[in-house]
Order: sequence, then C-alpha cells, then structure tokens
Amino acid sequence: MADALAFLHTAKSHVQTFGRLVHEMAPELEVRHLVMEELLDDARVVGVDNAALVRRVQEAMREAASDGAAVVVCTCSTIGGIAEKTATGGAFSALRIDRAMADRAVRTGPRVLIVAAVESTLEPTTALILSAATQAGVGTRPSALLVDEAWTHFQAGDTGRYVETLAAAIRGAVGKADVVVLAQASMAPVTPLLADLGIDVLSSPGLGVAHAVATLRASGTAWTAGSMNMLPVPRA
Repeated sequence: MADALAFLHTAKSHVQTFGRLVHEMAPELEVRHLVMEELLDDARVVGVDNAALVRRVQEAMREAASDGAAVVVCTCSTIGGIAEKTATGGAFSALRIDRAMADRAVRTGPRVLIVAAVESTLEPTTALILSAATQAGVGTRPSALLVDEAWTHFQAGDTGRYVETLAAAIRGAVGKADVVVLAQASMAPVTPLLADLGIDVLSSPGLGVAHAVATLRASGTAWTAGSMNMLPVPRA
C-alpha cells in the first residue's frame, strides 16, 4: 500500500520507539518493521565497505519494502549510508534515520560534537555531517566522543545506566561545541538529561520520522486539507 512506512532496525527495542513516533505524527499510516540485529554485529567486524555486507543491507531494505511500502527507513547509523544508496528502481524511497538530524546540526553551528557508543558508528556519522555541511554550503568542524562503556549497559537491557553513562560523558566533553549529535537512535532518551547545557542536543528518531512522513506524503499521495487525521484522498 502507498500509505505504508517501513523500517529496517538492528535492535528490537526500536520497534516500539519508532512505532510510537509514527503513531503520534501520522496515526493513519501503516507501519512495518524488519529487525536484523546481525547486520550491525557484522558491520562492526567487517566494516561498512565490505561488499557482502553492502549487498545484504540493500537486500534487507528491499525486503522491508516488499509488501508495498513507499518509504523504507534504516534506523541504524552504522549502515545507514549503505541503506540510502539502495537501488530501488523507483519502487520506494530509501532513507537513513539520521540525515535530517545532520542537516539540522550543520545549520546550528560549525563545532559539532558527534557522540556514539559503538565505534563503527563514528566514521559514517562524521562523513554524513561533512556531506550535509557541503550540501548546505556551510563550514563544519566535527569532533567525536566514543562512550563504548555505555554499550554494555544497552546490550544488557539496562537503559537507565546506558543513558546516565552517556549523559555524564557528554557533560565532561562538550567544551565549546555548538551542537551535540547523538549518533545512534538508542541515545534519544539522553536529550532531556542535558536540557541545561545551553546548546542543542540532537537525536535522530523524531527528526528522522518527521522527514520520512513528509517524504511519504510528497511521493504522490494527496492529503485532505484541515483533516485531523490527514486521511489520504484516492487518486482520480
């Protein structure tokens, strides 16, 4: 169906997070989820340039779209760059969850602190920030903060300690940054803990879902003006 939005996740916990966000923003949309945790595990071992991994990620994106979704979003920052380059044949739009966040970050200020709990996320996110700055015609000076001790808590299901560990590390490293980028979708709960920093702390889920919904609505479906539920209008 043209009014379906699909996600490719590398963590089961993202199903609830992204399902809730879509329901809040566009409750009329059908949402589908494909979870493939092994893609992140393998990316951390072989790297994101591995040809076999690239093929598997892009096959997963096409699988996520196989029931007719018009937009498929990869919520993993490590493999997002691979995912958005998926050859879709015009059947669907392939997006990465963190692009909208990167676009916002580079317009906020040149000193961008990129925070990750998984090392494999830093290089692709830094590349994304540099690309977003080039496209926006602005300068940027990204720096990186790896908080790898936090990831153990996430894998153990201890979200509280995961978030607290990240928040403490960011407070100690934020320095003269103009904006903080939380490179992984799982980091979003850190944002309210850092509200007193005086600078933007950006996470990808909300911004990315808003971009995905806008992309879906611009893909050829007409929407009723003034409708609370933005119900799709059938094509003539």
